[in-house]
Amino acid sequence: MTCGTVTMIKRLQERKSPNSCWRHFSFSVLGFSLGQLTLALGVLLCLNYYSIALGAASLLLLITYSLMKRITYWPQLALRLTFNWGALLGWSAVRGSCDPSVCLPLYFAGIMWTLICDTIYAHQGKRDDALIGLKNMALLFRENTKKWLGGFSMAVLGALSLAGVSCAQTPHYYAALLIFGAHLAHQIHTLDIHSPADYWDKFTSNQIIGIILFLRIVLRNLWKEKKTDEAKENKDSE
Repeated sequence: MTCGTVTMIKRLQERKSPNSCWRHFSFSVLGFSLGQLTLALGVLLCLNYYSIALGAASLLLLITYSLMKRITYWPQLALRLTFNWGALLGWSAVRGSCDPSVCLPLYFAGIMWTLICDTIYAHQGKRDDALIGLKNMALLFRENTKKWLGGFSMAVLGALSLAGVSCAQTPHYYAALLIFGAHLAHQIHTLDIHSPADYWDKFTSNQIIGIILFLRIVLRNLWKEKKTDEAKENKDSE
């Protein structure tokens, strides 16, 4: 949906006259975007009223991101403010509202983590972006990229730890954070921002660590349910 919006705006911006704009306007992209919006609306309307309002609010971020590459070196931040909205929406869909002590650290952690991925990925297209006058974080950070990535990583781990404390996570969760932190440290230390093959490998490696973190959270929930069931059985036996 975001990609479709971005494509339409780019098509309009690249044409100088209004007549040329509409002549080259991509109605197939418009149809694709409207189709996605319709499906998203259908899913959203199945949720509670709080979540419907929260989901609708994300449209403002979606539209804003479409313009960011032309006015700031932080377009990826606008993108991740949009994409990680799911951390808030997912919680409210299950609980009926957002718990700020959990949702805000989780949302912030998601933004910081994906900024790491996006900064690495931005190096792949930095030459093309510079040639056509677009901006991204790779062009801003340049040789200081690793320092920024290190700061983002510390923010991720701190926010995830805070979210874990707020919702009483078990040792399984914190063990996953240690693995996650080690992965980030190795990724940043070995990153070669001048090697397209290397930063592509680093970018895709985040899929694996995401799966590890997810599985650890699932194990935590299973372990907690087992403990709860055992406590109930002991209470009933008494």
